[in-house]
Amino acid sequence: MGLRDATIDRDRRDLVTHQVMDESRLIRFVAAPDGSVAPDLARKLPGRGLWVAADRASIQAAVKKNLFSRAAKAPLKPAADLADTVESLLVRRCLDQLGLARREGVLISGFEKSLANIRAGKAAWIVEAADGSADGRGKLLALAGHMTPPPKVCGTFSADDLSLALGLENAIHAVLLTGGRADRWTIEVERLAGFRSLIPIEWGVGAAESPNKDPDGRGSVPS
Repeated sequence: MGLRDATIDRDRRDLVTHQVMDESRLIRFVAAPDGSVAPDLARKLPGRGLWVAADRASIQAAVKKNLFSRAAKAPLKPAADLADTVESLLVRRCLDQLGLARREGVLISGFEKSLANIRAGKAAWIVEAADGSADGRGKLLALAGHMTPPPKVCGTFSADDLSLALGLENAIHAVLLTGGRADRWTIEVERLAGFRSLIPIEWGVGAAESPNKDPDGRGSVPS
């Protein structure tokens, strides 16, 4: 069962805002035997779940205001850097998903192959190395801007991160094809977006917005 299957029609209450949300928008924590608070991103650990919205500010507020202890009705001692730990775990899960996608043949790497799959309307996500070539990236995003709907864009991982996850020497450009794996990746990466920007600020506003611009606002599309 995938994470999406496990979260269909499953609502939980955020400890911080008390808002009821779908599980896919939350991080589950459990009380560890030593009184610490353990993130349970896979939602498999035993014990009562303590749910917090999947963003840095919410987790920091839950730690600062002692909300884990209140919810558990027991003295708990969450680590001060709990939000950083969650971010690191989410990064690992996202990269692992990309590795699985490549082995399944639904993640295509390389500029030309990425271009072809975007043009064919098969790309759910464009995954670009944060430190990759601006020229190549710009051409892919310009083409993506002409698609309806446009693929989403992730540029939060370095070339080294992607290369290690995909087992390639120099992973810069990739696309994740539409389908179940892309759906599962979307859940993970959208949770990660609560902790770090998916689009590097160095790319500039135009790069970040290009997949969602109107046709009149786009640059030329590579042939």
